[in-house]
Amino acid sequence: MARSFAVNWDYRCPFARNAHEHVVAGLRAGAEWDVPEGAIAVWDDPGKGRDLLAMEAALVVRDRFPERFLDVHAALFSARHDEGRDLRERDVVHGVLVEAGADADAVLREVDDGWPLETFRKAHESAAAEHDVWGVPTFTVGNRAAFVRLMTRPGSDDATSSIDLVERVVDAVGSWSEVNELKHTSLAR
Repeated sequence: MARSFAVNWDYRCPFARNAHEHVVAGLRAGAEWDVPEGAIAVWDDPGKGRDLLAMEAALVVRDRFPERFLDVHAALFSARHDEGRDLRERDVVHGVLVEAGADADAVLREVDDGWPLETFRKAHESAAAEHDVWGVPTFTVGNRAAFVRLMTRPGSDDATSSIDLVERVVDAVGSWSEVNELKHTSLAR
């Protein structure tokens, strides 16, 4: 039986990147997960529209071109965190979409139609209302949600460690309700 959980994201957050790289690695390796994705952001300030572009483009790909989603999702995180590209710039997002094999012009036309912003808003408002979600990445399992900072990225082409890590997180969020917060006071590095 597939494990069902959700994980929201923001391409600017390095911890969201870590978590999603593990999720992508597991999905690509065939992990039996049902993972609808969520979101977090701002809405009515026209000056913030650029901040939402990459997320809106990802939502278009997820909903209209799902066969390209994992590639685009990983590429947007990589563009931001490996290459330092500004995902608020339309030409940068266009380039990332092309590099990831998506029809960038079609995706950006959909963004311009406005529905991705409304989808984004509804997902955020639902996560905030139902689970008090306030940050990324938040894993949601059933009626429980937890903000989780994963400190590692996938280390090799073998996704076994990513699958194990994500499943431990999902199990903890979904069944370990006695603990509200667990945070190491220092990191051994």
